[in-house]
Amino acid sequence: MGDDELSELRQRRLAQMQQQQQAEQQEAQRQQQIDQQIQMVLMQVLEPEARERLNTIKLTKPDFARAVEQQLVMLAQQGRLSSTTKITDAQLKQLLKQLVPQKKDFNIRRV
Repeated sequence: MGDDELSELRQRRLAQMQQQQQAEQQEAQRQQQIDQQIQMVLMQVLEPEARERLNTIKLTKPDFARAVEQQLVMLAQQGRLSSTTKITDAQLKQLLKQLVPQKKDFNIRRV
């Protein structure tokens, strides 16, 4: 390999890495915008106590909290939530009870 070929390969690799970095930055910005939109919707449909509960759940079970957030946003977009009243903490508890997967109990008996 000559020096020209080597420098050309380096330049192509550098250009490829720059394109990849730009794509990652765009994806991060898009995800940040989506998160901001979700937070705006949640502020509109949840009372402060309910938002606190959801944030606490997010600390312990982030995947479950994300699912609850998506469910609330979907309900708001479909118009199934009243625009005049916000979801209270008690109503959020009811929703969480419905969304929590049922736990299976295992009993091991020794014979």
